[in-house]
Amino acid sequence: MQDSNWPYRYDLLLRLRLIEVVAMWEGRVNTNHLIKYFGIKRQQASNDIKKYREDIAPNNLTYDKSAKAYTPSASFTAVLTTGSADEYLHLLERNSDLNLRFERLELGFGHIHQLPMPNRAISPEILRPIVKACQQNLRIEVDYRSINDPQPDGRVIAPHSIIYAANRWHVRAFCEKNQGYRDFVLTRFFNTPEFESGTSEHTEAFDIDWNTKLDVSLVPDPRLTPNQKQVIEHDYGMEEGKLTLTVRASLLAYLLKALRIEAHTVHADPKAQQIVVENFDKIKNRVFV
Repeated sequence: MQDSNWPYRYDLLLRLRLIEVVAMWEGRVNTNHLIKYFGIKRQQASNDIKKYREDIAPNNLTYDKSAKAYTPSASFTAVLTTGSADEYLHLLERNSDLNLRFERLELGFGHIHQLPMPNRAISPEILRPIVKACQQNLRIEVDYRSINDPQPDGRVIAPHSIIYAANRWHVRAFCEKNQGYRDFVLTRFFNTPEFESGTSEHTEAFDIDWNTKLDVSLVPDPRLTPNQKQVIEHDYGMEEGKLTLTVRASLLAYLLKALRIEAHTVHADPKAQQIVVENFDKIKNRVFV
Protein backbone atom coordinates (compact mmCIF):
# COMPACT_ATOMS: atom_id res chain seq x y z
CA MET A 1 0.00 0.00 0.00
CA GLN A 2 1.03 3.58 -0.59
CA ASP A 3 1.17 6.24 2.10
CA SER A 4 -1.84 8.11 3.50
CA ASN A 5 -1.53 10.81 0.81
CA TRP A 6 -2.90 8.44 -1.83
CA PRO A 7 -3.82 10.65 -4.81
CA TYR A 8 -6.87 8.76 -6.14
CA ARG A 9 -10.57 8.83 -5.32
CA TYR A 10 -11.90 5.83 -3.46
CA ASP A 11 -14.08 4.64 -6.38
CA LEU A 12 -11.09 4.71 -8.73
CA LEU A 13 -8.94 2.94 -6.17
CA LEU A 14 -11.50 0.11 -6.01
CA ARG A 15 -11.39 -0.31 -9.78
CA LEU A 16 -7.58 -0.28 -9.83
CA ARG A 17 -7.60 -2.83 -7.06
CA LEU A 18 -9.92 -5.11 -9.03
CA ILE A 19 -7.52 -4.98 -11.99
CA GLU A 20 -4.71 -6.24 -9.78
CA VAL A 21 -6.75 -8.91 -8.01
CA VAL A 22 -8.25 -10.41 -11.17
CA ALA A 23 -4.97 -10.34 -13.05
CA MET A 24 -3.17 -12.06 -10.21
CA TRP A 25 -5.70 -14.83 -9.57
CA GLU A 26 -7.28 -15.43 -12.98
CA GLY A 27 -4.12 -14.81 -14.98
CA ARG A 28 -5.80 -12.29 -17.27
CA VAL A 29 -7.80 -9.07 -17.04
CA ASN A 30 -9.51 -6.87 -19.61
CA THR A 31 -12.09 -4.09 -19.79
CA ASN A 32 -14.98 -6.56 -19.53
CA HIS A 33 -14.10 -7.33 -15.92
CA LEU A 34 -14.46 -3.68 -14.95
CA ILE A 35 -17.56 -3.13 -17.08
CA LYS A 36 -19.41 -6.08 -15.55
CA TYR A 37 -18.35 -5.48 -11.96
CA PHE A 38 -18.78 -1.70 -11.77
CA GLY A 39 -21.21 -1.00 -14.60
CA ILE A 40 -18.91 1.56 -16.21
CA LYS A 41 -18.36 2.41 -19.88
CA ARG A 42 -15.67 0.68 -21.92
CA GLN A 43 -13.71 3.91 -22.36
CA GLN A 44 -13.59 4.39 -18.59
CA ALA A 45 -12.45 0.81 -18.13
CA SER A 46 -9.68 1.32 -20.71
CA ASN A 47 -8.56 4.47 -18.93
CA ASP A 48 -8.45 2.62 -15.61
CA ILE A 49 -6.26 -0.15 -17.01
CA LYS A 50 -3.99 2.45 -18.60
CA LYS A 51 -3.68 4.28 -15.28
CA TYR A 52 -2.85 1.05 -13.46
CA ARG A 53 -0.18 0.19 -16.03
CA GLU A 54 1.36 3.67 -16.18
CA ASP A 55 0.95 5.06 -12.66
CA ILE A 56 0.51 2.13 -10.26
CA ALA A 57 2.56 -0.81 -11.48
CA PRO A 58 4.27 -0.22 -14.85
CA ASN A 59 5.90 -3.66 -14.87
CA ASN A 60 2.99 -5.80 -13.72
CA LEU A 61 0.92 -6.40 -16.88
CA THR A 62 1.69 -7.47 -20.42
CA TYR A 63 -0.81 -7.35 -23.26
CA ASP A 64 -1.59 -10.72 -24.86
CA LYS A 65 -2.99 -10.18 -28.36
CA SER A 66 -4.29 -13.73 -28.72
CA ALA A 67 -6.19 -13.56 -25.42
CA LYS A 68 -7.18 -9.92 -25.95
CA ALA A 69 -6.33 -9.33 -22.32
CA TYR A 70 -3.54 -8.23 -20.02
CA THR A 71 -1.64 -11.02 -18.27
CA PRO A 72 0.70 -10.90 -15.24
CA SER A 73 4.34 -10.38 -16.10
CA ALA A 74 7.10 -12.54 -14.65
CA SER A 75 7.89 -9.69 -12.25
CA PHE A 76 4.27 -9.16 -11.14
CA THR A 77 4.07 -7.80 -7.58
CA ALA A 78 0.93 -6.92 -5.61
CA VAL A 79 0.87 -3.17 -5.03
CA LEU A 80 -2.73 -2.35 -4.05
CA THR A 81 -3.50 -5.65 -2.34
CA THR A 82 -1.97 -8.04 0.14
CA GLY A 83 -1.72 -10.85 -2.40
CA SER A 84 -4.07 -13.10 -0.43
CA ALA A 85 -6.39 -15.50 -2.27
CA ASP A 86 -9.23 -14.38 -0.01
CA GLU A 87 -9.22 -11.02 -1.78
CA TYR A 88 -10.13 -12.68 -5.04
CA LEU A 89 -12.47 -15.30 -3.61
CA HIS A 90 -14.49 -12.77 -1.64
CA LEU A 91 -14.56 -10.59 -4.71
CA LEU A 92 -16.40 -13.37 -6.51
CA GLU A 93 -19.17 -13.10 -3.95
CA ARG A 94 -19.05 -9.30 -3.96
CA ASN A 95 -18.54 -9.69 -0.22
CA SER A 96 -15.05 -8.37 0.34
CA ASP A 97 -14.74 -5.85 3.15
CA LEU A 98 -12.67 -3.29 1.28
CA ASN A 99 -12.35 -0.95 4.26
CA LEU A 100 -10.19 -3.52 6.02
CA ARG A 101 -7.76 -3.45 3.08
CA PHE A 102 -7.56 0.36 2.97
CA GLU A 103 -7.07 1.29 6.61
CA ARG A 104 -4.81 4.23 5.70
CA LEU A 105 -7.55 5.99 3.79
CA GLU A 106 -8.97 7.13 7.14
CA LEU A 107 -12.59 6.74 6.09
CA GLY A 108 -13.87 7.12 9.61
CA PHE A 109 -14.45 3.44 10.38
CA GLY A 110 -11.93 3.22 13.21
CA HIS A 111 -14.61 1.98 15.61
CA ILE A 112 -15.08 -1.21 13.55
CA HIS A 113 -12.81 -4.14 14.31
CA GLN A 114 -12.43 -7.70 13.12
CA LEU A 115 -10.80 -10.66 14.82
CA PRO A 116 -7.59 -11.80 13.14
CA MET A 117 -8.03 -15.14 11.43
CA PRO A 118 -5.49 -17.57 9.96
CA ASN A 119 -4.58 -16.71 6.40
CA ARG A 120 -4.92 -20.14 4.80
CA ALA A 121 -2.30 -20.51 2.12
CA ILE A 122 -3.65 -20.73 -1.44
CA SER A 123 -1.25 -20.04 -4.29
CA PRO A 124 -2.17 -18.49 -7.66
CA GLU A 125 -0.62 -21.51 -9.39
CA ILE A 126 -3.23 -23.76 -7.78
CA LEU A 127 -6.22 -21.42 -7.87
CA ARG A 128 -5.92 -20.19 -11.46
CA PRO A 129 -6.44 -23.62 -13.11
CA ILE A 130 -9.36 -24.34 -10.77
CA VAL A 131 -11.04 -21.05 -11.64
CA LYS A 132 -10.49 -21.67 -15.35
CA ALA A 133 -11.90 -25.18 -15.02
CA CYS A 134 -15.01 -23.80 -13.31
CA GLN A 135 -15.50 -21.20 -16.02
CA GLN A 136 -14.94 -23.52 -18.99
CA ASN A 137 -16.13 -26.91 -17.65
CA LEU A 138 -12.66 -28.42 -17.91
CA ARG A 139 -11.18 -31.54 -16.32
CA ILE A 140 -8.05 -31.20 -14.21
CA GLU A 141 -5.74 -33.68 -12.56
CA VAL A 142 -5.00 -32.66 -8.99
CA ASP A 143 -2.92 -33.80 -6.05
CA TYR A 144 -5.44 -33.68 -3.20
CA ARG A 145 -4.71 -34.78 0.36
CA SER A 146 -7.00 -34.98 3.39
CA ILE A 147 -6.66 -35.72 7.09
CA ASN A 148 -8.08 -39.21 6.55
CA ASP A 149 -5.79 -39.85 3.59
CA PRO A 150 -2.69 -37.61 3.87
CA GLN A 151 -0.69 -39.51 1.24
CA PRO A 152 -0.40 -37.95 -2.25
CA ASP A 153 -3.61 -38.79 -4.06
CA GLY A 154 -3.83 -37.99 -7.74
CA ARG A 155 -7.33 -37.74 -9.17
CA VAL A 156 -9.21 -36.05 -11.98
CA ILE A 157 -11.98 -33.62 -11.07
CA ALA A 158 -14.34 -31.29 -12.93
CA PRO A 159 -14.97 -28.23 -10.73
CA HIS A 160 -18.05 -26.07 -11.16
CA SER A 161 -18.23 -23.79 -8.10
CA ILE A 162 -16.10 -22.27 -5.34
CA ILE A 163 -17.77 -21.91 -1.94
CA TYR A 164 -16.90 -20.20 1.33
CA ALA A 165 -18.24 -22.27 4.22
CA ALA A 166 -17.14 -23.25 7.71
CA ASN A 167 -14.39 -20.59 7.60
CA ARG A 168 -12.73 -22.29 4.63
CA TRP A 169 -12.85 -22.15 0.85
CA HIS A 170 -14.11 -25.27 -0.91
CA VAL A 171 -14.34 -26.43 -4.51
CA ARG A 172 -17.47 -28.28 -5.60
CA ALA A 173 -16.49 -30.75 -8.31
CA PHE A 174 -17.26 -34.07 -9.91
CA CYS A 175 -14.62 -36.58 -8.84
CA GLU A 176 -13.87 -39.25 -11.43
CA LYS A 177 -12.21 -41.41 -8.79
CA ASN A 178 -15.32 -41.54 -6.60
CA GLN A 179 -17.76 -41.13 -9.49
CA GLY A 180 -19.70 -38.45 -7.66
CA TYR A 181 -19.82 -34.79 -6.75
CA ARG A 182 -17.66 -33.87 -3.76
CA ASP A 183 -16.41 -30.85 -1.81
CA PHE A 184 -12.66 -30.29 -1.76
CA VAL A 185 -10.92 -27.90 0.64
CA LEU A 186 -8.86 -25.44 -1.41
CA THR A 187 -5.91 -25.45 0.97
CA ARG A 188 -5.50 -29.23 0.64
CA PHE A 189 -4.46 -29.15 -3.00
CA PHE A 190 -0.75 -29.72 -3.54
CA ASN A 191 1.21 -28.94 -6.69
CA THR A 192 -0.16 -27.23 -9.78
CA PRO A 193 -3.26 -28.87 -11.31
CA GLU A 194 -2.84 -30.07 -14.88
CA PHE A 195 -5.53 -29.86 -17.54
CA GLU A 196 -6.86 -33.07 -19.04
CA SER A 197 -8.09 -33.29 -22.60
CA GLY A 198 -11.70 -32.47 -23.38
CA THR A 199 -14.49 -30.97 -21.34
CA SER A 200 -16.48 -32.78 -18.67
CA GLU A 201 -20.00 -34.09 -19.18
CA HIS A 202 -20.49 -33.87 -15.42
CA THR A 203 -21.55 -30.23 -15.19
CA GLU A 204 -23.22 -28.22 -12.45
CA ALA A 205 -26.60 -29.03 -13.99
CA PHE A 206 -26.24 -32.71 -13.02
CA ASP A 207 -25.16 -32.09 -9.43
CA ILE A 208 -28.41 -33.05 -7.71
CA ASP A 209 -27.44 -32.07 -4.15
CA TRP A 210 -26.11 -28.74 -5.40
CA ASN A 211 -29.31 -27.91 -7.28
CA THR A 212 -31.69 -29.15 -4.57
CA LYS A 213 -32.81 -26.32 -2.26
CA LEU A 214 -33.89 -27.00 1.31
CA ASP A 215 -35.83 -24.79 3.72
CA VAL A 216 -34.31 -24.85 7.21
CA SER A 217 -36.73 -23.60 9.86
CA LEU A 218 -35.01 -22.25 12.96
CA VAL A 219 -36.85 -21.72 16.24
CA PRO A 220 -35.74 -21.01 19.82
CA ASP A 221 -34.91 -24.07 21.87
CA PRO A 222 -38.32 -25.15 23.29
CA ARG A 223 -36.72 -25.67 26.73
CA LEU A 224 -36.14 -21.91 27.12
CA THR A 225 -38.53 -19.71 29.07
CA PRO A 226 -40.91 -17.38 27.13
CA ASN A 227 -38.73 -14.38 27.96
CA GLN A 228 -35.57 -16.21 26.88
CA LYS A 229 -37.26 -17.23 23.63
CA GLN A 230 -38.14 -13.60 22.99
CA VAL A 231 -34.46 -12.66 23.30
CA ILE A 232 -33.47 -15.34 20.78
CA GLU A 233 -36.25 -14.37 18.37
CA HIS A 234 -35.04 -10.78 18.41
CA ASP A 235 -31.40 -11.86 18.16
CA TYR A 236 -31.98 -13.89 14.98
CA GLY A 237 -34.57 -11.60 13.42
CA MET A 238 -37.31 -14.22 13.64
CA GLU A 239 -40.88 -13.46 12.66
CA GLU A 240 -43.65 -15.13 14.63
CA GLY A 241 -41.03 -17.19 16.44
CA LYS A 242 -39.37 -18.64 13.34
CA LEU A 243 -36.64 -17.95 10.80
CA THR A 244 -36.53 -19.94 7.56
CA LEU A 245 -33.30 -20.11 5.57
CA THR A 246 -33.01 -21.65 2.11
CA VAL A 247 -29.79 -23.53 1.44
CA ARG A 248 -28.40 -25.92 -1.13
CA ALA A 249 -28.60 -29.52 0.08
CA SER A 250 -24.86 -29.97 -0.39
CA LEU A 251 -24.21 -27.02 1.95
CA LEU A 252 -26.66 -27.94 4.70
CA ALA A 253 -24.04 -29.42 7.02
CA TYR A 254 -21.93 -26.28 6.72
CA LEU A 255 -24.92 -24.12 7.65
CA LEU A 256 -25.65 -26.20 10.75
CA LYS A 257 -21.99 -26.01 11.76
CA ALA A 258 -21.98 -22.23 11.35
CA LEU A 259 -25.06 -22.03 13.56
CA ARG A 260 -23.41 -24.36 16.10
CA ILE A 261 -26.20 -26.88 15.74
CA GLU A 262 -25.10 -30.48 16.21
CA ALA A 263 -26.88 -32.67 13.71
CA HIS A 264 -27.22 -35.73 15.92
CA THR A 265 -27.01 -34.44 19.50
CA VAL A 266 -28.72 -31.79 21.62
CA HIS A 267 -26.75 -29.66 24.08
CA ALA A 268 -27.70 -30.33 27.67
CA ASP A 269 -27.96 -26.60 28.38
CA PRO A 270 -30.77 -24.88 26.41
CA LYS A 271 -29.06 -21.50 26.90
CA ALA A 272 -26.06 -22.92 25.06
CA GLN A 273 -28.18 -24.59 22.39
CA GLN A 274 -30.34 -21.46 21.86
CA ILE A 275 -31.87 -22.55 18.54
CA VAL A 276 -33.00 -25.82 16.97
CA VAL A 277 -34.10 -26.90 13.51
CA GLU A 278 -37.85 -27.32 13.73
CA ASN A 279 -38.12 -29.42 10.56
CA PHE A 280 -34.98 -31.49 11.12
CA ASP A 281 -36.77 -34.80 10.49
CA LYS A 282 -37.52 -33.66 6.93
CA ILE A 283 -33.95 -32.72 6.08
CA LYS A 284 -31.78 -34.96 8.26
CA ASN A 285 -31.10 -37.41 5.43
CA ARG A 286 -29.26 -34.57 3.65
CA VAL A 287 -26.73 -34.10 6.48
CA PHE A 288 -23.50 -35.95 5.75
CA VAL A 289 -21.53 -37.37 8.62
